[in-house]
Amino acid sequence: MQVSGNARSVLEIVGQTFDFTVDKFKLSGPDNMATPYYGLFRSDNMACVGGGSVSDRYTPHTTQDVLALVEAASEAFDGDINVECGFYDGHYVLIQPTREYRRNIFGSRDNIFPRVRIRAGYDGKAFSASMGYYRDLCKNMHIMRSVSGTTVSIRHTHGLRSKMDDLITQFEILKNSWATLGDLVAAMSQREVALVDFLNTIYPQPDADAKANSITIHKNRTEAIVKRVLNERAQLGKPTNDITHISAWDAFNAVQGYVQHEATRKGSPDAFRRAILASNDPAVRAAELLASQALVA
Repeated sequence: MQVSGNARSVLEIVGQTFDFTVDKFKLSGPDNMATPYYGLFRSDNMACVGGGSVSDRYTPHTTQDVLALVEAASEAFDGDINVECGFYDGHYVLIQPTREYRRNIFGSRDNIFPRVRIRAGYDGKAFSASMGYYRDLCKNMHIMRSVSGTTVSIRHTHGLRSKMDDLITQFEILKNSWATLGDLVAAMSQREVALVDFLNTIYPQPDADAKANSITIHKNRTEAIVKRVLNERAQLGKPTNDITHISAWDAFNAVQGYVQHEATRKGSPDAFRRAILASNDPAVRAAELLASQALVA
């Protein structure tokens, strides 16, 4: 769900989107046998949350904790933001600052915009907020791991709102990382790679005795990625008659875009979920590392 507006209206709608609690209930064995384990369940539909049981010491975070994070991010970006929300065994919020933060990569046709992703899961890990980008040319959204300072961990403690000043400081750090991320992308756009070698590094050629299905999957995936390269270069007004060597930025986005938009996923995830899955995909992470090779100190 996407919402936008001033800080107050965004917080109201985020609160309405997550208008439920996640509660802890004791789990029983066969014939109501007592166990030391607890499970987490949504109050609105009683769906089980998380990948396993929790202990009696575990305290689930609340929507109010998530709202405190959104409020802090809003303060860091001067209060004018758009927000997209999703719940996938935890709260995910995508903060979209105004277009004034746009970075032009190739003339005025290839632009990236900052996206701050907040993750508040129920897996015992710290909350996190990461600075990523949205590329309007191909609707790709990615969290770069090659740039230091683009992710901050936020320890979940009782009453996050009481620590608002500290939270705002952490989101200010993320805001400042946008310039560094943009510099890396600009450098990637100037670095040339051999497309065949790039793809073969990410997706190695099947062995000569590989099964026919594996060969077909590799062929179809390669064709889909190459098609993305051609389409995006055509939109940018770049030559399409010879794509033997292209920019590392173009090569990376072709792989990332394929994984985000076209790769088969179980359960038919929505667009927001697909972007999250793509950012954690091993092939995308390998493509980012390869594209940024020798560009990151």
